[in-house]
Amino acid sequence: MKTITGDKSFLHPLVDKKATFMLAMSNTKTAKIKGISQAGLPGLLHLTPTLDAEFLSRGKLKSLKKLPKTKNGIPTPALISRAIHLLYPYGHIEAMDLGLKIPPKLKCPQYRFDIKPSGSIDKGANIEARTLFEKGMAFGRSYQCKEHYLILGESVPSGTTTAAASALALGYHARSLFSSSFKNVPKNIKKRTIDKALSKIKEKTDPFDILSSVGDNMLIFIAGFILGVNSRFPLILAGGTQMAAVLLVADTLAKHLDIKIDSSQLALCTTKWVAEDPNSDIDALLHMLDFPINAYYADFTFSLSHHPLLKLYDKGEAKEGVGAGGALVYGMLNGLTPAEITRQVEGLLP
Repeated sequence: MKTITGDKSFLHPLVDKKATFMLAMSNTKTAKIKGISQAGLPGLLHLTPTLDAEFLSRGKLKSLKKLPKTKNGIPTPALISRAIHLLYPYGHIEAMDLGLKIPPKLKCPQYRFDIKPSGSIDKGANIEARTLFEKGMAFGRSYQCKEHYLILGESVPSGTTTAAASALALGYHARSLFSSSFKNVPKNIKKRTIDKALSKIKEKTDPFDILSSVGDNMLIFIAGFILGVNSRFPLILAGGTQMAAVLLVADTLAKHLDIKIDSSQLALCTTKWVAEDPNSDIDALLHMLDFPINAYYADFTFSLSHHPLLKLYDKGEAKEGVGAGGALVYGMLNGLTPAEITRQVEGLLP
């Protein structure tokens, strides 16, 4: 593991410890904008979180026969998170439905909160942000982690676009800092979408009003969840710049509500592909926070693989998702080698 911010002392107590793996899932109609996302099967992006959760927890799909992949055939990062589970099983796998068009068919616990998919940010996301945030806080306060710590991943197609819009709308200078599942980022489409979203909140100053228009359900709910947990147990946000945006949202709302964030048991873990992405800067995003955060990336690539689709990860495609970075860190903390992980991922390919 390599350190992005903070130091490695946070990780030391987690060596050889079991974790619960939780996947937060939601749909935003932003993903329907042509060319804005490749996080799943073309025309069926709304199914990506559903299929990711089914594959992660069951190892097979129930809602569709095809595994989520881009139009170029790049497989979902759920392969990585599933491979780690097969090599050194998570103590539990759980899922949060934060607004899905089609819920997954799971045998593991699935928490639901009566949340609808959010609208497209260029037309107004139509989220009741304060209510959603309060639901997240309440769940965080009541949630009991069944293992030593919690790894929290996400699956939200177009989530990097809504994350960037949210950060900008809240006043952070983050225009060029967010990652993308594309190697060749559709910058014009993203910029046009974000600019339309920002034009709708010019007169708004309340952060809840702003997020209601430009956010997505995952960003807001998980920000509340973090404040609700408040370091009662170690919590790893498993993701890249989207999870950095969650922290920025949590920071803004905590200051708005005069809540003190205890980040002593909070960390972010991502992949090397995000940490070294030339088109984004997760380190810069994390340094915008008003509280300290430990952040790491797994020093893992597919350099040991000869599979052409997996090699595309090393060329800048996909990069992160479904908690892949946190899963890799978990595997390495428990002694798994890059060679073992690579072989297991290759074995899961269709």
